[in-house]
Amino acid sequence: MGNNALQSVQAMASAPVPYRLAAEFREPPAAFEGCFTTFYHLTLEMPAGDARLTDYLQPEWGNLRFFCGSTPDASIGSSRVSGASFVATGPSSLPCRFSLGAVRMWGIGFLPLGWARFFDADASTCANMICDGASHPAFSRFAGLADTLCDPEATRDEQYAAIVAAMTKAMRPTRDDARIIRVNAALVRGDHASVHELADACAMSIRTLERVCMRYFGFSPKLLMRRQRFMRSLTTFMLQRGRRWTEAMDDHYHDQAQFTREFREFMTMNPSEYAALDHPILTSFMEARARVWGSAAQTLDPPAGLSSGGA
Repeated sequence: MGNNALQSVQAMASAPVPYRLAAEFREPPAAFEGCFTTFYHLTLEMPAGDARLTDYLQPEWGNLRFFCGSTPDASIGSSRVSGASFVATGPSSLPCRFSLGAVRMWGIGFLPLGWARFFDADASTCANMICDGASHPAFSRFAGLADTLCDPEATRDEQYAAIVAAMTKAMRPTRDDARIIRVNAALVRGDHASVHELADACAMSIRTLERVCMRYFGFSPKLLMRRQRFMRSLTTFMLQRGRRWTEAMDDHYHDQAQFTREFREFMTMNPSEYAALDHPILTSFMEARARVWGSAAQTLDPPAGLSSGGA
C-alpha cells in the first residue's frame, strides 16, 4: 500500500446530525516496522458550527491525537480530558467516550514495540488513561508536533514529514524487541487458550511474559488474551451490520453468558445497549480502515513482518 490511501465515507442515515467523514491512512516508513498501527488524518465536517457527535472508541493501544478545530470532551473510566488540542492515551481495556465537533485531526497509533521504543514510562502506569499530552511527562516530548500538524498553511505531505522526523529523532532500540514482537504476534493470532500456552509459544517463562506484557502492553497476559478475543467479536459485529451477537462471538467463548459478562467489563454496558447506540464516527472509520488498511481496529494489527499491508 502506498503512502496516500484516501478513503471518504458518508454519514449513516441514523446519525443524529448530518456529517461527512474523510479518513486518510499513511504508511509509516520501513524503519518503523512494527512500531505503529498507522498514521492517519481525519476530517469531520458538520453543517452547523456548534454541532457535535458522540461515540465510543473500543479498547486499543496507546495513541497521540492532534485536534485542529474543535477539541474533544473524552473519558476512559475515571480519566477525563476537555479542551486539549493534543490528547494522549495509554493502552486501554475500557471504552473511550467522546464528543467532537468539526475538526481536522492527525492520529498516531503505537503498537507495543512502538511503546517500548518511544516512551520511558511503563505502559501499565498509563493504562486506561486519557490526558492533555502537552502536560503529561510521558507524552509532552511530542507536543511540538502541533505547530505543524495544526498549521493551516502546511500541506498534508509536510505534516506527514513532520511526524516522520519527530519519530525518527525520538526512536531508540530496546533489549526486549524480539520478545515484544513474539508476544504481539501470538496475541493477534489468538490460537492459545491459556497463559501457559501463550508463554510456551513465545519461548519464555510465565514470569518473563508477565513482565513484558505489563511493561510494554499495559496489562497482564490473561487480560490481553481476553481483550483480543473480545475485540475480534466486536469488530466482526461492527463490520457486518445486521449480524447478531451470537454470530459474531469468537469461538473461544464458552457461551453467550460469558460473552455478555466480558462485554460489560470491556465496554461498561451490555451488548444490547451498545447495539442500540448510534456510532456515527466509529463504524464509518472502522469500515474505511478495514478497506484501506486491511484491519478494522488497532488491536488486530499484526506486528513486524506479519502484515500484508505494511501496518
